[in-house]
Amino acid sequence: MRLTFLGTSAGAPSRLRNVSAVALQFNQQSDFWLFDCGEGTQQQLMRSPIRLSQLQYVFVSHLHGDHFYGLPGMLASRSLQYGAETPVTVFGPPGLARYLQTTFDVSGGSQMGYPLTIKEVKPGLVHEDERFTVTCLPLVHRIPSYGYAVTEKPQPGHFDVEAAQKLGVPAGPLYGRLKRGESITLPDGTLVDGATLVGPPIKGRKVVYCCDTVYCENSVQLARDADVLIHEATYAGDDLDLAVRGGHSTATQAALVARQAGVTALIMTHFSPRYEGGNVEGPGMARLEAEARNTFANSYIANDFWSFDIPRKA
Repeated sequence: MRLTFLGTSAGAPSRLRNVSAVALQFNQQSDFWLFDCGEGTQQQLMRSPIRLSQLQYVFVSHLHGDHFYGLPGMLASRSLQYGAETPVTVFGPPGLARYLQTTFDVSGGSQMGYPLTIKEVKPGLVHEDERFTVTCLPLVHRIPSYGYAVTEKPQPGHFDVEAAQKLGVPAGPLYGRLKRGESITLPDGTLVDGATLVGPPIKGRKVVYCCDTVYCENSVQLARDADVLIHEATYAGDDLDLAVRGGHSTATQAALVARQAGVTALIMTHFSPRYEGGNVEGPGMARLEAEARNTFANSYIANDFWSFDIPRKA
């Protein structure tokens, strides 16, 4: 699994950062998922190795423009791409379907070149397939806002090929049955129980996205034991009054969520341009990172186009 940050600015684009969008890619397939889609996201995608035609799901946190104004244009542009015929599903708060349908109706672009489904979410399970579940919980912001948790289902344990060979199992389709824990009978009558050749299931990975929100218990609950927590850190602790006024978090509060939830890594995003100082790694950003690390050591600042790999568990 790989996270690529396509926009990390809060409120409006800056000279150095675009507004919110994060792509989640998977190692063994070409599809990607998108979390939020601020204005200009499709241009950010064009500057990255990620192909818009491979978009599968979009998860919108809330209906502030810097998180979803890029969605109609991106979805319409996808219709113009050769081979972009696979379905796309957009998940988001109530009102999202009305906004998109109105935009497409007014612009005459309601007919997409691919199946498009819009699902408005409520707390709990919002998506499940053979690989993942996605759940959401309400956060605390000026308007309804949701955090999302992507949890990979347990993977089959390690298959002991050497043990199978010693039992006389020929390589081929029988290996697949044994990996699934089935029992087989060899030509000489030997019964081989696949469960004895497969190690315990490997726990899946978990990625959580919380943006925008003040510190709240639902963030901690959603992020419990996550491999990666992506959390907004709009302000430094010295600007707590601004964070409270805007319904946002400080770097310290993001780190507090990470520590209380027992996550492996915290990646902060959604930064006020006031901290840039003309440099994406300038003193303001270093200040935010240092502040977070005082509470949670494994904290990182995200920049546009920065990628973070989440390895499979051992």
